[in-house]
Amino acid sequence: MAKSKRALGRGIGAILEDVEEAYRQDIEDKSNLIQEIDVDSIIPNIYQPRSYFNEEALKELSESIKKHGLLQPVIVVKKDDGYMLIAGERRLRATKLANLETIKAIVADIESENLRELALIENIQREDLNPIELANAYRELIEQYNITHDELSNIIHKSRAQITNTLRLLNLSKKTKMLLVEGKISQGHAKVLVGLDKKEEESVVNTILGQKLSVRDTEMIVKQIKEGKSSKNEQKSKTKHTYIKELDFAVKKLSHLGIKSKKRDNKLIIEFKNSKEVEKFLNKFEV
Repeated sequence: MAKSKRALGRGIGAILEDVEEAYRQDIEDKSNLIQEIDVDSIIPNIYQPRSYFNEEALKELSESIKKHGLLQPVIVVKKDDGYMLIAGERRLRATKLANLETIKAIVADIESENLRELALIENIQREDLNPIELANAYRELIEQYNITHDELSNIIHKSRAQITNTLRLLNLSKKTKMLLVEGKISQGHAKVLVGLDKKEEESVVNTILGQKLSVRDTEMIVKQIKEGKSSKNEQKSKTKHTYIKELDFAVKKLSHLGIKSKKRDNKLIIEFKNSKEVEKFLNKFEV
């Protein structure tokens, strides 16, 4: 039975409109939309798609917050005696790194059942997720809401091709995905690697790292690999065709000699009813 589709995007517009309105306001404006809350009262969102945070970038953001303050508030929801983060984990981490006790936040009024949806969509639209985190976020939305790539494209305003190509990165090996997350290879490199078998992928990745190949150079290497495989497959097909024809000829030849045989699974099977037939067959090859 097909899984029914759940509605996607409920409440997103209103939340993001509040954020935009808050961003447009002067930092010194004591709006009801923005509150100063204790950073220790905020717990992470378990649905946060981001799993990798560049330490150097966090330090730079932390220094900026120390100097200029936090220009864009985080988004939280009430949770027990504190708050749960919806969006802005980099800003929260950088604020903690700056040893600040409070942070500017918008306290959203949203039902808890929408937390996963909000975290995924808000991060896709607003945060600089690495390609693997983005692919995981796309996959979770597609699986959670049983939607197509086209439907997701309309919701998050990304092209279908971009979504499909990003999802294909999840087929890469664990090692290659980590190199992509760490920025040691680019998304352009990674896209070229999709479709290679694991040994070929590892070989090309090592070449990229060892020789600092550009995406164009990588495309040339992968093209040569694929053309070589195509040539081998074509030759294998021709050889197999010739082999089958030869088996057919052997069956006919043995039949003319009064020997019963047949072809099965590319093998020649000779049938004997008794030892006399075996002896007769062997006598035909005596010199």
